[in-house]
Amino acid sequence: MGGVDKVKRQRDQGRLTVRERIDGLIDRNSFHEIGAISGVGEYDENGELKHLTPANCVFGRGKIDGRPVVVVGDDFTVRGGSADASISAKPLMAEEMAHDFRLPILRIIEGSGGGGSVKTIETKGAANLPGGVGGTRWYWYTTANLARVPVVGLGLGSVAGLGAARLAASHYSIMTKNSAMFVAGPPVVKRLGQDLTKQQLGGADIQTRAGGIDHAVDTEAEAFACARRFLSYLPSSVYDLPPTIPCTDDPERAEESLMKAVPRSRRQVYKMRPIIEAVVDKGSFFELSANFGRPIITGLARLEGRAVLLLASDSFHYGGSWTADVCQKVVRWVDFAETFHLPIVYLMDCPGFMVGLEAEKAATIRHGVRVMAAVNQSTVPWCTVIVRNSFGVGGVVHQPANRYSMRYAWPSAYWGSLPLEGGIEAAYSADIEAAADPAAKLKEIEERLNRLRSPLRSAEKFWVEEIIDPRKTRSLLCEFARLAEPIRTPGPPSNMTIRP
Repeated sequence: MGGVDKVKRQRDQGRLTVRERIDGLIDRNSFHEIGAISGVGEYDENGELKHLTPANCVFGRGKIDGRPVVVVGDDFTVRGGSADASISAKPLMAEEMAHDFRLPILRIIEGSGGGGSVKTIETKGAANLPGGVGGTRWYWYTTANLARVPVVGLGLGSVAGLGAARLAASHYSIMTKNSAMFVAGPPVVKRLGQDLTKQQLGGADIQTRAGGIDHAVDTEAEAFACARRFLSYLPSSVYDLPPTIPCTDDPERAEESLMKAVPRSRRQVYKMRPIIEAVVDKGSFFELSANFGRPIITGLARLEGRAVLLLASDSFHYGGSWTADVCQKVVRWVDFAETFHLPIVYLMDCPGFMVGLEAEKAATIRHGVRVMAAVNQSTVPWCTVIVRNSFGVGGVVHQPANRYSMRYAWPSAYWGSLPLEGGIEAAYSADIEAAADPAAKLKEIEERLNRLRSPLRSAEKFWVEEIIDPRKTRSLLCEFARLAEPIRTPGPPSNMTIRP
């Protein structure tokens, strides 16, 4: 690596070396390194090697839970991982290997991730033209691999420039909480009048809330465990199907807690995560992007051992309304499920798209119709359980519109073109204004309409297929996963694959 002093400095700052990271990430003794002695050699007048500065990229093949993967890591002890100490063919070959052999790729990123440094101008003797002659191959593989194999990025230190792009261009990105990610670091943005520390500019709190990073953890060991767990739900490539594992959790398990999970008052919030845990295989829920677009919960789970993508509303945030951030989040994970043949389960409580001035400034409706397009373009099996609200255009986007999907509703379900609150005043304004007692008239109309809004009335007209006992939810979802299993179709990447 970069020598005794640089390795000591890395460890003194609480960070592992690239080789320690690889050892901690993959199965023990499974690493087969490629290009181990690549670097820049210095030779004497007799052609004998005096000194070798190794390339600051380490890569090769390994195994995770017995399955082969490609792992590529930046060595920050050699010139901070920047381009003037790199051999560009190494990270490129890692991407090529993952693509052509259909293997998941894990990128361990620190520094600029093979990107530039102002010193590069001097060391190379010229200024690099981004994406110049031959410089676009890595970018092509980055996009192509997202459509082909699982890609995991681990940000373990300060990550900038190309390193930030490599980290963001992944299906699942993790960073440690003492790390930071940014397009350009504090010295650069200081020239813009923004005097910020690394954490203030691109720390874990900033990036997970902005959606730049999916997950932040305390230690590198936790990051390795998360990466391994994420891959456990996925096939090695789009040419395979997600693995099914043995399950000891009874598919007919019925949780009594579900009967009181949703409060009778529609103004009262409730916790969705206990509902999720009650219906999926015990301990199988793996949440993704928890701090971004918080009115929707997204994650991977298992139903009788079969992997699914799970969406669930969280009424603690804007009552579950879909903001522009939520829409971006749903598009991304629906595309992800489509890419890797994961059936989708949606536990729904959506009062519609977010309204108000800030929602309009964020172009929420445009992001909303993108969600509609993503859901309608998906082909994976889909099952929705309407737990409470389904209103407006946002309520429409709860299942694909152009094919069969399973749908159930709880007795707590409540739906319509828009909620009665506010809608009565608009629709019955003349009647209310003409009444001797407008408040009493409003209450009379509201009581009359509430009697009609029972989900059982909709079921009578077959506007909803089934009203179910909430305790039956797990059994029906496990049945859905069983029915979905034989109709999932692996194959070449489609034209509608996930984008970063």
